[in-house]
Order: sequence, then structure tokens, then C-alpha cells
Amino acid sequence: MTPIGFRILSRSAPAVAADVLAGFADIGSAQISDCMNRLYGVADLRPMHGGTRRMVGLALTVKTRPGDNLMIHQAISMGGAGDVIVVDGAGDTSNALVGELMMMDAQSRGIAGFVIDGAVRDVDVFGQGEFGCFARGIAHKGPYKDGPGEINVAVSVGGQVVHAGDVVVGDADGVVVIPAEHAAAVLALAQKKEADEAVAKEKLRAGTYTKPWLAKTILEKTGGAQ
Repeated sequence: MTPIGFRILSRSAPAVAADVLAGFADIGSAQISDCMNRLYGVADLRPMHGGTRRMVGLALTVKTRPGDNLMIHQAISMGGAGDVIVVDGAGDTSNALVGELMMMDAQSRGIAGFVIDGAVRDVDVFGQGEFGCFARGIAHKGPYKDGPGEINVAVSVGGQVVHAGDVVVGDADGVVVIPAEHAAAVLALAQKKEADEAVAKEKLRAGTYTKPWLAKTILEKTGGAQ
């Protein structure tokens, strides 16, 4: 039996239909977050790729000790089109966990991006925007390759629990994670929200936009006092 700390688990067949996953490519992370009551966002990770590239995929998770990327290399070798490598590096930024060579390796396999609760390096290359990468920080010091680490286990990244196969969406506003079993329902809500916002924008342009909820809320909060 593989010891705890070096488990490499198989990810079950994707529970998220291909059309549902594709649908998230047109929805902003902010709108998705609103449709999950702001509870499923990843905090304090920023886009290292300039923020212009939208990243959508299924989580291939990695839990590693701070400063070690042995299992990240293994996860990349297991990954493919539509995967996002999500790494719980305990938020440590002393050593970079990924860099240019690993990015190129992931790109060659069709992997959609990295979400790293830790540091990266070669940010000038990431900054060209050809590959999605969200991370907590930057470090020039390289990683160790000894382990321990585990793949396709539940991880915590930026305060958010991520399970293998969850939907990961990242854009200029940050990263959100949609639990796989709720992906279709959240997509429907987010698409409606996008449509509602499009109508609101048209009204704003036409000068006909109103906020009927505002007076009601103020009245409730103030008890009618002026």
C-alpha cells in the first residue's frame, strides 16, 4: 500500500459534461462567484500572466510540502487537454514551485493553466499571457524534488477546498471553483446573471436604468428615518 504522503490517485471520469465546461468560458469569475453566494472564491492569488487570458478547466489537484515540486511534475505528466493543475503549496513563497520549463511541458500537453498556492518564477515568460497562471508570489529560488506530495486528493488553495474534477475558472478578477456536482446548475444561474447584466447595461446607456431595490433597502435599514 502506498504510504500517506505519496499517494497518486486516479481521477474518476469527468462528472462535468463537456458542454457545461465549455459554457464557463463565456462567464466572468465575478458573476460565477455571485451565483455561489461568494463562498467559493480563491483568495490572495493573482494572475501572473497579465490577467488577460481566461482559464477554464477541471482540477487536477496536487498537495505538496512547501518548496517541493516532485508531485507537480508527476501531475503534469498525467495531465491533458482541459486540465488545470491546482497546487496546495501551503502558501509558502520561499521557493518557486513552477517556472518556464514546466509551463512549456504543461502547454505541450494541452493543460489549461496553473493555480499555485505558493510561488512561481520566470514571470517575464508567464507575463506574455500565453498560459494561465495564478500564484501567491514570486521567488527566484528553485524547488526541491524529494516529496512528500499527493495527487488528486482534496486540497486547500487560497482558503478554498478543491476536489479533483471540480471546475476551475480564472480571469483578471481571480479564481473561482465550482464543485463538479453543481456545475450545470451554477452555469445556468451564471448565464442568466450575464443576460440580466447585459440588459442593465443597455438601460444605463439609454438613461433608463433604475434601482427599485435601493429605496426599499434603505427604508428597511433606517426605519424610515431621514
